[in-house]
Parts: sequence; C-alpha cells; structure tokens
Amino acid sequence: MSKLYSMTPKEIVQELDKYIIGQDSAKKSVAVALRNRYRRSKLPEDMRDEITPKNILMMGPTGVGKTEIARRLAKLMDAPFVKVEATKFTEVGYVGRDVDSMVRDLVEASVRITKQKHLEEKYSIADKITEEKIIQAIIPSKKRTSQTGVRGPFDFILGGNIQQSQEESKTDYDSEKGELELAREQVRQQLREGKLEDQFIEIEVVESPKGGQLDLGNEEMTIAIGNIFGNMFPQKKKKKKVRVKDARKILREQEAQNLIDMDQVTAEALENAEQNGIIFIDEIDKIASASGIKSGVDVSREGVQRDILPIVEGSVVNTKYGPVKTDYILFIGAGAFHIAKPTDLIPELQGRFPIRVELENLTKEDFKRILTVPENALIKQHQMLLETEGKKLTFTDDAIDEIATIAHLTNEQTENIGARRLHTIMEKLLEDISFNITDVEDEEIVIDADYVKEKFIDSIQADNIDKFIL
Repeated sequence: MSKLYSMTPKEIVQELDKYIIGQDSAKKSVAVALRNRYRRSKLPEDMRDEITPKNILMMGPTGVGKTEIARRLAKLMDAPFVKVEATKFTEVGYVGRDVDSMVRDLVEASVRITKQKHLEEKYSIADKITEEKIIQAIIPSKKRTSQTGVRGPFDFILGGNIQQSQEESKTDYDSEKGELELAREQVRQQLREGKLEDQFIEIEVVESPKGGQLDLGNEEMTIAIGNIFGNMFPQKKKKKKVRVKDARKILREQEAQNLIDMDQVTAEALENAEQNGIIFIDEIDKIASASGIKSGVDVSREGVQRDILPIVEGSVVNTKYGPVKTDYILFIGAGAFHIAKPTDLIPELQGRFPIRVELENLTKEDFKRILTVPENALIKQHQMLLETEGKKLTFTDDAIDEIATIAHLTNEQTENIGARRLHTIMEKLLEDISFNITDVEDEEIVIDADYVKEKFIDSIQADNIDKFIL
C-alpha cells in the first residue's frame, strides 16, 4: 500500500499545503477520497467489492490550482496516476484519441511503478554481480587448458612423462590462481574506495532490438517488428568501452532486469491499476454543451461524454497486459465551467461525479502567499536562478505587496488566468535585470515597491494591459 494512502486526511492536506495555497475544500475532498481507498483495503473481500470510489468534480476558473492538486498528488503517491484532457478525445468530427486509451495509459504507468519497485528490491543482489563483472573486466581470468590438470583424450600418447607434467602444471596453475585472487581482491578494495571510477573497461551489454513500429491504425495493434521473433532467439550482446562509473549503472540495471519476474510484475501492476488507480480528466467542461439547441459540435461533444460514461461507470478494457476492470478506479474531473455548467453534462455522467467541489478565485492575499510560502515559491525560483550568476536578489515586503496588487487588478480588469498571471508579471519585472546581468556590478539587487511601480506605471492604467494577457 502506498505511503500516501496510510497518511491521515489531515496529513495529506498538510503535504498539499506545502505547494498549493488555499482551496481547502478541494484538498479535503481529495484527502478523504484517498483515505477511503485505504479504509476499503482493510475490509473483508465481499464488502470491498461492493464499495466503489466516489468520483470528484472540481469546478473553478483557470489557474486556481485544479491541475496543480493533481500534479502534486502524482508526485506524492506510488499508486498509478494519469492526467488526460477530455478535449483530446474529440474535435468537430472524431480526430481525437480512443477513450479507452486513458485506461491503457494508467496500466502503463502501473507497470512502470511496479517494475521499478521490483528492480529496487533486486539492486542489492545486482550490485554484487556488477562488482564481480567489473573486476572480471579489469583482471580477466586466464583460460589455460594445459594447466587445468584434466587429462585430454590424447594424453596417453605422451607416455610416462604425462603424470609429472600434470603435477608441475597443477602447481603453476594453483600459484597463478592465488596471485589472480590476490590481485582481484586489491581491485575490489580500490573499487569500493572509488579509486577506479574513471578507468575505461570493456563490458558486454544487451543490444536493444531495432526495428520500426508497425501501426495498424489501432492503439492496441501497434507492433514492434523487432520483437515479433524476439523470444525465439537469444539476446544479442555487444561489447562497449565505458568508464567504471558508467559501467556500474549499465550493469546494475541489466542484472536487476534479469532477476525480476515480468509475469509477476504484470499481475501486480494490473491489480494495482484496478484497485488504486486515479485518472484525472481535465477540461471536462469543454465536452459539455452550453445551450439547449444541439449543433454538430455539440453532438460530437455529447458523443465523447457517452464514450467516457462506460469507463467511469465501470467496464472492462483490454490492454496489451490483459483486461482491466475500471469499477474501482477513482476519477477526478476538472473544468472552469465558465460557459457550460455541470448540469450541461449528460445526466448519467453527472451522477457518476457525486462529490462536487468549487474552487475559489484567488485574492490579493493569496497572490502574496503564492509568491513566498510554497517550497517552490516563485520568488525563490528567481532568486536561485540569479544566484547562478553570483547575484543576490532581494524583494522588499512592499514590493511583494505591489506585485500581488498588480496581479489581482489585472485579473479583475481582463481575463482571469489565476496564478499564471504572476509568471507574466515576474518575467516582465526581471526582464531587464536578467538581460543586463553581466553589466550589474552590485552583488545584491534589491527590488522595492518603487521599482515595481516604475515598471508597470504605463501598463496598469485603465485598459492598456495587453502585454499581460496570455
């Protein structure tokens, strides 16, 4: 079970608070949904089968954190997660992707996560094998058939001296073997101390099969021609000259790969995708019809809703790894809904998103916190970028207040693009400093309110703010 699922709802919200400002109701809904996954896993099997996840519909303008919540969840959790845009599945007519592809993408993500987990379990064994292979490459063993002490089929021709010759050879062989082991032990010690990292050695690597993809027009029917007969013949190997540090990485992955059971990985991945998978469907409002009169475009949008419906309701989707049930996958829908409303979705789809969360517009205080509070705060990003040039960038409190005011005012006067407005303003504010950075003599650059006002004095007037409209 993922570490995230074993966290309490409050702990999940605290983790999201490090990166996302406000939107407490959305965070709470997501946290409860994830915790219910954990609770369900503790129930008896007959009851577990009866409980399906309660899908969430997030509503709110662009740039307020809908996608960011999904992105942060993806980074936090070990469970399979995919984000798709509903608009990919249609335009006028059908030029988008097959809706089943979202489940196939989820299974691919699940296989990748499960395989990585199994690889990590095998790394300790793979490290030992890798070390021996590197030592073998640095000091290869000498194969001397005459010194093995084993009688060949024609040894009787040599007469009476054969036994004496064998005894001498065996003594020499034992002596050489002892020297070889001693030399290898010294190399092993040097390897562990990191003294041979830049030495070049020759290793054998598995040659990846070449050959194009034969696409038969269906995502399930894409075939790698090079793999059709791949299992019928032994894997091709080629010699490659690399540094020891690079050889260690290559051989470690190669040996760990050989140690894992891919059938077990696939079985676990399918189970993980079915029981713990999360699919985030963005721009879901773009497939809703805003009017009662159905035009050609609206019919196409409704068609996509009807295609998505069986996936969300629960069905079986065939993937290249095997069939996957979607009954217990958690779906999170998100959209601005500034033209269409959730009630414009077809009733069956509305019923499949019982939890509705409305995200709020960002205030001036929110903008100030976005600039300074998160671990990846925007101001911190720009400070670290200029640190690479040997300059210290400092923002006064009144400068931060002024930037937040401009962002809020611009969103009010024109299209509201949420927190993305801050990126536009920060880039414009620091454009000249970044451009002339080599000519700046001072090691510390201070941005105050006067500098911010000077930069935007001509822009934040009535309506002339085209520069800040994305």
